Amino acid sequence: MSTFISDQAGERLDVFLVRQLPTLSRSYAQRLVAEGHVTVDGERRKANFKLSGGESVACTIPPAEAVEIRAENIPLDVLYEDADIIVINKPRGMVVHPAAGVYTGTLVNALLHHCSDLSGINGDLRPGIVHRLDKDTSGVMVAAKNDMAHHFLARQIRDKEARREYRAIVYGNIVERAGVITGDIGRHPTDRKKMAIVRENGKPATTHFEVLERFGDYTFVACRLETGRTHQIRVHMTSIGHPLVGDTKYTAKKNPFAIAGQALHSLTLTLTHPRTQAEMTFTAPLPADMEEILHTLRRS
Repeated sequence: MSTFISDQAGERLDVFLVRQLPTLSRSYAQRLVAEGHVTVDGERRKANFKLSGGESVACTIPPAEAVEIRAENIPLDVLYEDADIIVINKPRGMVVHPAAGVYTGTLVNALLHHCSDLSGINGDLRPGIVHRLDKDTSGVMVAAKNDMAHHFLARQIRDKEARREYRAIVYGNIVERAGVITGDIGRHPTDRKKMAIVRENGKPATTHFEVLERFGDYTFVACRLETGRTHQIRVHMTSIGHPLVGDTKYTAKKNPFAIAGQALHSLTLTLTHPRTQAEMTFTAPLPADMEEILHTLRRS
């Protein structure tokens, strides 16, 4: 059990928990509250309970369900590796970690085969996983091999010190040379499998974009994240009328290209190494499916 003293009047209970335990997702914090693993001055409260300041908040994280996650000999495109971190180029179509009903073929299964050790902070289902990419987003990801590295990397991501840049191909002609999109992101009010810009219970999100090439009906853009919310680029680009090519979750537009999933790639990741304190930048080349789309558009 962990116990904390609330220090900000008016802060939601779930938000306070994530601030105190940054390796928790907000959804998992809400689940802990709902299942009675969190008390405020000894009393159960709801996730949206507003703290007054000075309360004693106790949180017990139950042991992970006993699910055996097997190591699998799945090839990995390793960009960098040492005793503390491993940086990989995740292919489009690969799920990052096991979840209900999906326990094989994930990045975690591959990492367990490749690495002798991974951090255990996120439990048996997500060893080493500090941040995620959507199943159908490709590109740079870092995983932690020990708890020291995991805490250090998680803090960098939480404090917006790690920098991430993406490449995307979107529908429509973006007139502006560059822009900034802001809007709190949370669960869609009617479709719980989607995210949306919301007025309540969302997390602040900021995406910077820059036009790289225009093709009339399509635009090739660079996106830089200040925050890393679920589906952030997909939601933000859709909000300005330019959803991602191939993103069937957020647009019904016809996709004439041979790409299985949204045309989104994590191109670079810049971080400070947890042990050496050196700033490092890792780059994953644009995948063949997106290169082929660009080649087709340039010819036409």
